[in-house]
Amino acid sequence: MREQLCSVGIDIGTSTTQLVVSRLTLENRASPFTVPRVAITGREIVYRSAIHFTPLISDTVIDADAVRDIVAEEYQKAGLRREKVETGAVIITGETARKENARAVLSALSEFAGDFVVATAGPDLESILAARGAGADVCSRERRCRVLHFDIGGGTSNLALYENGALLDTDCLDIGGRLIKVDGGGRVVYRSPVLAPWASLAPPLGQRVEAADLAPLVDAMTAALEGAIPGDVKVLSFSGGVADCMWSPPEDWRAFGDMGPLLGPALRRRLEGVGYTLVRGAETIRATVVGAGAHSVEVSGSTIHCRGVDFPLKNLPVLRLTDGEERGDADALAAAVRKKLSWYADQEGLSQVALALTGEVSPPYRRVAELARGLREGLAPLCQAGYFPVVVVERDMAKVLGQAMGGEGPLLCLDGVSVREGDYIDIGAPVAGGSVLPVVVKTLAFSDRTPGGTRRERRNL
Repeated sequence: MREQLCSVGIDIGTSTTQLVVSRLTLENRASPFTVPRVAITGREIVYRSAIHFTPLISDTVIDADAVRDIVAEEYQKAGLRREKVETGAVIITGETARKENARAVLSALSEFAGDFVVATAGPDLESILAARGAGADVCSRERRCRVLHFDIGGGTSNLALYENGALLDTDCLDIGGRLIKVDGGGRVVYRSPVLAPWASLAPPLGQRVEAADLAPLVDAMTAALEGAIPGDVKVLSFSGGVADCMWSPPEDWRAFGDMGPLLGPALRRRLEGVGYTLVRGAETIRATVVGAGAHSVEVSGSTIHCRGVDFPLKNLPVLRLTDGEERGDADALAAAVRKKLSWYADQEGLSQVALALTGEVSPPYRRVAELARGLREGLAPLCQAGYFPVVVVERDMAKVLGQAMGGEGPLLCLDGVSVREGDYIDIGAPVAGGSVLPVVVKTLAFSDRTPGGTRRERRNL
């Protein structure tokens, strides 16, 4: 079996808005007469949009109509009809995710992205998409070492640490080239609030500046980026608009109306000067949007159980069972599930969630039946509230588990997907003859962050 899907990635970033169209190839990699194992075996970019400056009405409001017009224009240029798009992601990244109408922008794009998986990128997803779009995972695998990837854009720097191709951790710093904007004469027309910790280094609004006036702020930013590098990492990979300036800065530092052309070269000089190996990403300014179009979507395992579900399912919060809770008998498991469900109850009652567990390798049927009873009884309050069970299993046992859960009404069990407590999950309509589901695991954006610091607690990069 070989099938191709059309995937669209749309990235609305601090500086730029872009779109790519990708062709994903699905193939059954299992041997004959065994359970199918469908995987994405090819990812090809078939269209890259122009790079548009993200349209803003003010410092705090995105021009949603203008964003919609950009996407409509690029769909037309790509010769793409909405009904041909089967999966993909819309992400709002960097400082743009702070804008007060960021949610409304997604609504404005519903005509183009209404039925496929939509991911609003938080710090984890944004870092991963940029790193994979730039090829940092491949770089670490081929070099057989740890590689720290920096995606340095207009408002933020997203970090992803890989070792031998495997993701170890992510982080994000409020450092970017467009935190200071200048007009053609070098007058400061915007100073981001996240620069508050560096207020003494950032020139005030209205001041006419030269490169030397921004040097103290640039030095502080490059020092902060260097300080985020773990001691055992020697290879650094880069993407984002600032990465282009690291290798090919414009002659006039004011060319883009920001400090990116100063930040890029300064960072390269600093890091090469202390012995790091620097790698320019396979994609730079387009890394995140390429990641969104070609790498945001994975497929579930090939033993799903689906009954009466209307797709897509979006923004389902994940409730993760611990190994101890999962190993309990049916009654203990049901009690644990009911307790976790109560975490997502508000004044209006329960909401739709996805329950996640590890599962077991080749369990006997009596164990599957006990697990199914515990899940069915534990999720009963959810069903009584008008929702239905969504169960996400890492091991390949979703089909038998769903069959054992029985009952009536909608039910979804999918496997081959690893999620954590606090993640959110989007699930698209079945593909490949109904045997697999496209899935995006994400952390939602639209959250506040401490100015000048990381967007979330550091996880020991």
